[in-house]
Amino acid sequence: MGPVQADDLEWTELTQGTMNVRRKQLGEAADGERLGCSLYELPAGNESWPYHYHAANEEAMYVLAGTGTLRLADETYDLEAGDYVSFPADERGGHKVINDSETALRYLLVSTMNEPDVTVYPDSEKFGVYVGSPPGGREERSLSGYYPIEADVDYWDGE
Repeated sequence: MGPVQADDLEWTELTQGTMNVRRKQLGEAADGERLGCSLYELPAGNESWPYHYHAANEEAMYVLAGTGTLRLADETYDLEAGDYVSFPADERGGHKVINDSETALRYLLVSTMNEPDVTVYPDSEKFGVYVGSPPGGREERSLSGYYPIEADVDYWDGE
């Protein structure tokens, strides 16, 4: 596969509550298998995915244009063009991007594409499970869903 021109790809818009992002899946367009890359545009006054971390996939972010705020655990950091940050595949990698500026924030998000994966959402006390295709993957999943963390059952229940 040769180079992929981002300008030739259509934006996908994802909107849910205060989350409103535009995304171009560069890694998928280039037939990436074990490494994903998406170009994100976060409009002024909007937020990215809810605060979360992955158990199996490391991510990294590179800011291309604009400014915003990055939440990592209980700390926040100002973001600007040229900033790079990695999100390890454990709770140290918990993150959320917020555009509290007057202009759009553009960034690349790179991720390993391991599956199965579990994504934990500490603020809402839930987790997501992805089997058959990782988050952002294009294959059909054999198992996926979101569950309350407190919904633990005994191993032998229903035996």
